[in-house]
Amino acid sequence: MNSLRSYDIKFLKGVGPRRAELLKKELGIASGYDLIRHFPTHYLDRSKVYTIRELNDDMPYVQIKGRFVTFNTIGEGAKMRLVGLFSDGTATLEIVWFRRIKAIRDSLTAGTEYVVFGKPSSFMGVKQMSHPEIDLPSSAAAQQPVRGVYPLTEKLRNANITSRQIAAWVNTLLKSRSRIVDPLPQSVINDNRLMSLDRALSEIHNPTDSESLRQAKLRLKFDELIYIQVDMLRRSMRRKNISTGHRFTRVGEMFNRFYRECLPFDLTGAQKRVIKEIRADVNTGRQMNRLVQGDVGSGKTLVALMSMLLAVDNGLQACLMAPTEILATQHYETISKMVAPLGIEVALLTGSTGRRERQRIHSALTDGSLSILIGTHAVIEDTVQFHNLGFVVIDEQHRFGVAQRAKLWTKNDIAPHVLVMTATPIPRTLAMTVYGDLDVSVIDELPPGRKPIETLLRYDEQRTQVYRAIYAQLRKGRQIYIVYPLIEENEKLDLRSLEEGYQLIRETFKDYSVAFVHGRMKPAEKDYQMNLFATHQADILVATTVIEVGVNVPNASVMIIENAERFGLSQLHQLRGRVGRGAEQSYCILMSKHQIAKTTRQRLELMTQTSDGFLIAEADMQMRGPGDIEGTMQSGIPFDLHIANLATDGQIIQLARRAAEKLIDSDPNLSLPENSLFARELAAASKGIRDWSRIS
Repeated sequence: MNSLRSYDIKFLKGVGPRRAELLKKELGIASGYDLIRHFPTHYLDRSKVYTIRELNDDMPYVQIKGRFVTFNTIGEGAKMRLVGLFSDGTATLEIVWFRRIKAIRDSLTAGTEYVVFGKPSSFMGVKQMSHPEIDLPSSAAAQQPVRGVYPLTEKLRNANITSRQIAAWVNTLLKSRSRIVDPLPQSVINDNRLMSLDRALSEIHNPTDSESLRQAKLRLKFDELIYIQVDMLRRSMRRKNISTGHRFTRVGEMFNRFYRECLPFDLTGAQKRVIKEIRADVNTGRQMNRLVQGDVGSGKTLVALMSMLLAVDNGLQACLMAPTEILATQHYETISKMVAPLGIEVALLTGSTGRRERQRIHSALTDGSLSILIGTHAVIEDTVQFHNLGFVVIDEQHRFGVAQRAKLWTKNDIAPHVLVMTATPIPRTLAMTVYGDLDVSVIDELPPGRKPIETLLRYDEQRTQVYRAIYAQLRKGRQIYIVYPLIEENEKLDLRSLEEGYQLIRETFKDYSVAFVHGRMKPAEKDYQMNLFATHQADILVATTVIEVGVNVPNASVMIIENAERFGLSQLHQLRGRVGRGAEQSYCILMSKHQIAKTTRQRLELMTQTSDGFLIAEADMQMRGPGDIEGTMQSGIPFDLHIANLATDGQIIQLARRAAEKLIDSDPNLSLPENSLFARELAAASKGIRDWSRIS
């Protein structure tokens, strides 16, 4: 495959420099390797010949056989079109061209038999077909029963680069190169009963039958995924072998006193399990790199605090970094109150911290008298230096960039243990890929006493009924969130909708105070408005998804989500988690237009049926695809996925994971002769990827 990587596509027959530049710009195809891995998105069946009489607008691409009766050029200039009257003896069909009219007219002859392949339609009761593929019955294209359709762009189509042209170039490349050497070790191929790479590439572009195509897809998906898994496992192994960490040899007074005297409630079984996993990690002498995921309210912060107390007991400092000032402040208030009986000093460092307090914190950090620091991005500034940082907690870690998180890792000569937390449930397939080199813990229980949030789907015509329910909650002294979407591509329109919604709510609920917040506000104004709600100076908070993370108001009992059809499931679940944090029954009301797509309605109805964040995350990824997993690329997926799909290929991911584990167990450095080709291909595929494996 390395020879294909170095083969410049411009030297392939029929491509040339101009087309090569266009292919690179539009599709990222620069080499033979890129072209051969530009796979079809779907396949067209040309095994059946229809009659014109059978055609209707609902049919997909179909094939007919007949002769042109006449050709007519209609219109002038840009509006010119060529119309050919085509007959197969059962009826007639108009075939229309709007581009390359002269070349097409010169290439076709009336009375000659052709095979026509295209999408049937009708105009003013006349059956039509626009820009179909036309071949002689004896041609190879007409005799190929199944053919792939390749992804294209409008610029490529305008340059007369078609799916058929891509197929021709691929086949030229396949025929002109010698047999492709398979880099996958034979033991892996045999163990997993995989098709050879050479045949898989041939079948994916020119399938002989459906079973061969299925096997080819399995092989090529497996290839992409095993490279990811081996890369993850090797980096994880390297981190564990190389990254020395502080060894927490004792569970001391602070941890034990907190457990006996300060716990606000009994730990759940899940919390106890995760704390044991962390204690085992920090006693190995290797740097811990652990991800803790759990739903909103599952008690991740308490687990983080008790882990930080282990650091304090071992003479080390701890730091917690949160993405917003209001969330950092809430962590500070909660943690400092909980550890007050222990006499542990906790400090808060944010962008709003005054100069005098900032200097005091800097001094206390460097002399070691400050044990726990909580803050925002301010804690990673170069001026912030620790005496001996031993434990780092990063909350809602996807809100931070990799380089930002890396700065905390460099605050000490010996790398601190790193615990990253997220309330966004991560589907199992993503946990095995994006977080494949991290140890993952799951808190899958809620503390006792929490009542499940009741989720309701309501439509715009039911708004009066919804407002009556809001009034009932307000009269009980409860507080209400009302969230509007703010989507980038419609920013001005959405912002106006948000502002109009704010005015409507103020007019509708005149006896109650309403706060208003969105992400375009200046930070000080945003924090001021959110604080009004947090301190119950405001009864209703009208907001965008800026409140998805970072507002903890136990008195809030209702979450109204306007235009809920515009949100993803995971985002709806995150927003829903803002309520249900107190002892009272809470409600999440999804407001939607009645006229929505069937799949959208299914998505919203799923929210009313379950509060399981992991089930919702899996469903969300199945429905919407994995997308760009923002901020999770710290170890990343350092390989492009041309055919594998993290949303739908969970079984193949597990297959690749098991194969990768077996391969690395038997040959950790991939130094055995039978693994040398695989090792070279892995190195070539991951060339230029920065290794963030030691940074959570």
